[in-house]
Amino acid sequence: MGFLVQFVVFMLFPWFLSVRAEENYSSQHCDFPAIFNFGDSNSDTGCMAAAFYPEVLPYGETFFHEPVGRASDGRLIIDFIAQHLGFPFLSAYINSIGTSYRHGANFAAGSSTIRRQKRTVFEGGTPFTFEIQVAQFNQFKARTRKFFNQDAQGKNSFKGHFPRPEDFAKAIYTFDIGQNDIAAAINKVDTEDSHAVISDIVDYFENQVQTLLGLGARTFWIHNTGPIGCLPVAMPVHNAMNTTPGAGYLDQNGCINYQNDMAREFNKKLKNTVVKLRVQFPDASLIYVDMFSAKYELISNANKEGFVDPSGICCGYHQDGYHLYCGNKAIINGKEIFADTCDDPSKYISWDGVHYTEAANHWIANRILNGSFSDPPLSIAHSCRAQ
Repeated sequence: MGFLVQFVVFMLFPWFLSVRAEENYSSQHCDFPAIFNFGDSNSDTGCMAAAFYPEVLPYGETFFHEPVGRASDGRLIIDFIAQHLGFPFLSAYINSIGTSYRHGANFAAGSSTIRRQKRTVFEGGTPFTFEIQVAQFNQFKARTRKFFNQDAQGKNSFKGHFPRPEDFAKAIYTFDIGQNDIAAAINKVDTEDSHAVISDIVDYFENQVQTLLGLGARTFWIHNTGPIGCLPVAMPVHNAMNTTPGAGYLDQNGCINYQNDMAREFNKKLKNTVVKLRVQFPDASLIYVDMFSAKYELISNANKEGFVDPSGICCGYHQDGYHLYCGNKAIINGKEIFADTCDDPSKYISWDGVHYTEAANHWIANRILNGSFSDPPLSIAHSCRAQ
């Protein structure tokens, strides 16, 4: 019996070492030198403010104590991602003063869509669509490489403000875009085939990701779109409705079902595309992050988690169908109204009816960064290990 035990141990010992080696390998943090982010206002850290009109107070009041180009009272999820990975906050690509891109750049812009737009910035649009963001990244990478090649002796002190050419392949590429495409599809639900539109949106997304893969990107952290039907400005409570919504129009949290269903369809097709890209690019790591579920979990448990009712809006005036957004003034029913902020933003999920508060962003970031809502279930610090 003693010989048999020794034999089994002898045979299993190499296997045990192999398993331990794999565990040690997977437990090692990825050595990301930089982050490159693409998205809309959910992750814009100053693009639209630098390009057009700057944000005004009370935006930024909670953490930065001044407007900093973010559609929130404080930090966004991308800010918490950067902090979690040990990086400074990402600067918008088009910022021109006091900016360092040593650890990456943010190409996200408010109002951005995956597909091309036909709206100007005065109509709520933006020229910085996903396609343009990827083109900006390509230019940034090429100019950075040229800059380093021209300074082969390393004498230019400005090199410390830019990622090294070899950092681009080792960086993590993060994405949070698609909500505005779904919103546009919702507005045309009676005139367009929404299923075909959603498929087209996902195809556009795939094309741009393939472009980035061709440019050498290898680690992708891809957020799906959140529960757009739960945005308070869309809820009946903030709109003048002459009739009570019919059965099935709203879910148990007061969210609009058909709008969330469109977001779910987009997310399903997006996930299928991510799975397909994994097969086509086996040397790349593509993590799909279920932001919809993370955000919906917060909305479903708002009171339990210390927040007010999820339909509550901290900053803005949204009554009887009038929508005056945060920080603005207007005459409504003969009275001047200023869309001011609530007493305690940390108790609200929604900052301005569309975007989340810093407190909600922090709550969500804590849930996604450890891999709880990821496919495969890896934390962001290990996301390069998904091959």
